[in-house]
Formats: sequence, C-alpha cells, structure tokens
Amino acid sequence: MNSFQARIGYARTSTIDQNLDAQVKALEAAGCGVVRTEQKSGTTLEGRPELKTILDFIHPGETLVVTRIDRLARSLGDLQTIATHLKSKGAYLVATEQPVDTASATGKAFFDMLGVFAEFETNLRQERQAEGIAAAKLRGIYRGRTPKIDMAAIQARLTEGLSPTEIARDMGISRGTVYKAKALM
Repeated sequence: MNSFQARIGYARTSTIDQNLDAQVKALEAAGCGVVRTEQKSGTTLEGRPELKTILDFIHPGETLVVTRIDRLARSLGDLQTIATHLKSKGAYLVATEQPVDTASATGKAFFDMLGVFAEFETNLRQERQAEGIAAAKLRGIYRGRTPKIDMAAIQARLTEGLSPTEIARDMGISRGTVYKAKALM
C-alpha cells in the first residue's frame, strides 16, 4: 500500500435494495477522510455523478480507495479509463480487499487481471440471462418488458388525421415510433 495522506473512498452497490454500510465502514477503517457513495449499476461509467466528482477533483498524490475493483467498474475498458485518468492526474487507486495499489508494479498487474475477470463475470451473467430468456420464450412464458408506448393511442391519433410529427412531439416519442405504429394499422 502506498503511504499518501489524502484517501478518498468510493462505495457502490448496483441497486438501492443493497446496503452500503459494510463498504463505508471498510473505507473509513482504511483511512478515507471522505467517502462518496452511489447505488447505480457498474456496467458503465455514465450516470454515476459521485464517481465523476471524485475523478474530476482528485489531486496529485491522492488515492481513490474502493473495497473491491468490481465496485468501481465491471468492464476492463472502464477500469482502464479510470486508471488512465487517475494516472494523468498523478493520483492512485487502492482496493482494500484485493492486492491492488497502482503505486506499485505488482498492484498495477493485479489490477489489470481483476479487470479482465470483472468483465468476464459480466459477460457470463449476460449469457446466462440470454439463455434464460430463450428458454422462457420456448416455454411460452416470456413476454418481455411491458411496452412504455401505447401503440393504440398513436394509431388513434393517426386516424384523427394528426401528422406523425405532431404525434411525436405531443407524445414525446420519435417519428420512427409513429411510423412503426402506422405500419401495424
């Protein structure tokens, strides 16, 4: 572990149903003066304002601390983006439950290996989900997500003589969706 003073903690769970307390306690025990938390999916960097804030304001010599690398990101590309950003700012990354400390060559190598495994786990989960959906479709029990757009309402407006542009604007949808509903008439 490196010995830099300023340590900023980042705790994340994928859903609001999960509890952040254990991560927060571990980060505080690791010497983090500030711990930022989020309850968002880690499959992308988008839509994670707390992580963005840390990455925007971290200073040279400071360390971003997480409990595990999968709390930071689930893809190798995102992990590398974060690591590159931290490096460009002269900052470091440490995981309390894994031998990751980007201030050392060994820690960097382990970080890269964990990133590969995190991405592999995500890909396996997606494959299992697709297999489950395919099996449910074969059994006739998979219906997919409930449509958010009422095609009948679109078709009713088309019948009233409204233009696709007017319908799209009024309903907050794309014209392509209007044309799709028109094709189903």
